[in-house]
Amino acid sequence: MDLQPGHQYLWHGVTWASGTPTLLLADTASARLAPISLMGLNLGFRVAAPTRYCTGRYQFAHTFQVELRACPRQAESDAGGQCPACLQEDEFRFAHQFHKDGYTPPALATYMNQPHLLYIATFANTVSKVGTAAATRRQSRLDEQGPVHATYLTEVSDGRTVRHLEDALSRQLGLTQTVRTAAKLAALAEPDPDRARTTHENIVTSALSTLADMGIRPTRHEWKPPAEGQEIRSPQPPGRRVVYPHDLRDGEHRFLIQSCSGSQALARLSTDELDARYVLDLNVLKGRRILTGDYTSPQTTHQESLF
Repeated sequence: MDLQPGHQYLWHGVTWASGTPTLLLADTASARLAPISLMGLNLGFRVAAPTRYCTGRYQFAHTFQVELRACPRQAESDAGGQCPACLQEDEFRFAHQFHKDGYTPPALATYMNQPHLLYIATFANTVSKVGTAAATRRQSRLDEQGPVHATYLTEVSDGRTVRHLEDALSRQLGLTQTVRTAAKLAALAEPDPDRARTTHENIVTSALSTLADMGIRPTRHEWKPPAEGQEIRSPQPPGRRVVYPHDLRDGEHRFLIQSCSGSQALARLSTDELDARYVLDLNVLKGRRILTGDYTSPQTTHQESLF
């Protein structure tokens, strides 16, 4: 989809389902959902209104494939990001409680009965989390999380078993199952991959030992970070990049995307190669309607280190 100046779109967020960072926007005139490549994207926009709108629901397309469907009503959303109708129709919402013997729609039960993997992911702030992924999502699941290091520990036969293992590692090793986006973003201003690597290896060693004590056979496999995130994950001299200081949900903005990690992006505010770099979270705009056009970011002061 080519963005039309002056046109209005609903921002759905960033996906890595195709293997590259992609922005999903829905044309508000037709509710048609379309992907836009993020790498090299030069985007000028402003948010049309403070209202949040429904970003649709997930639908089972095939046995092991889940697809996003835009809200046909383009309704306002509740606190969870969906309108009541899309929430009611979204069978995948039960996935997080599947292993606790909650209600399970037949399509979700079939999806969860495929092989699943258990992983440890460590982020630029050296915080590590334990998580799970369906075998069909072994690459894209971590791509969308945006860690700097990640290791799959073992593969099991189904989603229920892997969720119980996730809970066990979380309890026994004190590992979180979520990392706040704000923490990921702040850390990417000054990433320290060597320190993160040491932390990651220590936690992976402890996790593998814990699984062995539980009688689980490890099948260690390293996640390969996408090339599109190389620059944002790499250290820079102090002061060479900062977190974008303006709220994307207010006012005008323009940026040129250079690198992506999960939903975080490294961008310049102009085409000048010598311009300062900023890190920003693109998913903060999820559910907002934007107007595209010849917009520019507010005046931004960026002082690089003198040393």
